[in-house]
Amino acid sequence: MPDYVRYSAEIETVAPDERSTIDGLKEQFGHILDATLADYGRGVRAVHAKAHGIACGTLSVVEGLPRELAQGLFAAPGRYDAVMRFSTNPGDILDDAISVPRGLAMKVMEVDGERLPGSERDTTQDFVMANAPAFVARDASQFLSSLKLLAKTTDRVEGGKKLLSAALRGVEAGLEAVGLESATLKTMGAAPQVHPLGETYFSQTAYRYGDHVAKFQVRPVAPALLALRDERIDTKGRPDAIREDVDAALTAHGGAWELRVQLATDPDAMPVEDATVAWDEEASPYRTVALIEIPIQPGWGERQRALDEALAFSPWHGLAAHRPLGNINRARRESYRYSADRRREANGCPLHEPLGI
Repeated sequence: MPDYVRYSAEIETVAPDERSTIDGLKEQFGHILDATLADYGRGVRAVHAKAHGIACGTLSVVEGLPRELAQGLFAAPGRYDAVMRFSTNPGDILDDAISVPRGLAMKVMEVDGERLPGSERDTTQDFVMANAPAFVARDASQFLSSLKLLAKTTDRVEGGKKLLSAALRGVEAGLEAVGLESATLKTMGAAPQVHPLGETYFSQTAYRYGDHVAKFQVRPVAPALLALRDERIDTKGRPDAIREDVDAALTAHGGAWELRVQLATDPDAMPVEDATVAWDEEASPYRTVALIEIPIQPGWGERQRALDEALAFSPWHGLAAHRPLGNINRARRESYRYSADRRREANGCPLHEPLGI
């Protein structure tokens, strides 16, 4: 049995400049939100603005989990309503020819237990993930530098972004051919045009896991989804190609994924405060704690569009047993709320945490 890292408040180290960094993030989010509101006439998210699919289903906690995994939401077998949102990371709604990393947000409903601050009246547990094991920035200060560049390129000519994306994909392909890759280039437009339903998603940042510390992963297990792994989407002449292909796949066969957990075993090799470090899977492999099942349904349409407009996702919607950890997550708390509040105000529509599907 590995010696798992025990959770305590002392596991986090708050940087002296975090307050000013969070204020800077909110300022840049504001620039992005102002630009997109002027473009679209409605409020959209400051990051991950474009949804490529919304799917409703269930999350079932695995029976007989060992003690170290039977924590928080996963302490006992249970079946919960859940919503999955597939997206890409820019704050503007771009032609899918501009290739950027895939994101997955999931909301689990009617979850009982002690709540995180600011989430006391809710009964949801959110998971926010991307299709890479590590975050592009070490901490929120580094992320702020990247966000300033993204804010400056929001509302720029889309044709130039397409050309840049194509050029960066060529550079990234060259790097990968010699065993290298660049998370920064992928964020700027060099990410491969993979199918979102075939991807594995990672929380990238650390979370409390009851008595322990962990990262999360969502991995496809349905054969139809495994067949989509590494499949490239043809975006030529199709500005919403990803949405169309996700819709076709969910309409044809739905999907199934495993939610998995990687428990920290070494506080130095598996840091909480440096989000660029992917934890060693040989030292601590991901282990399955729940099954996510999405029955056959449309992936996009008016119902999905309305649901997308009504929902907000944040790692701070959840249980105290799954408290977000580290600098990036601490910065997300206010900045994500700021983005949701601005969207609500612009659209004149309240955003409530749902009680169920």
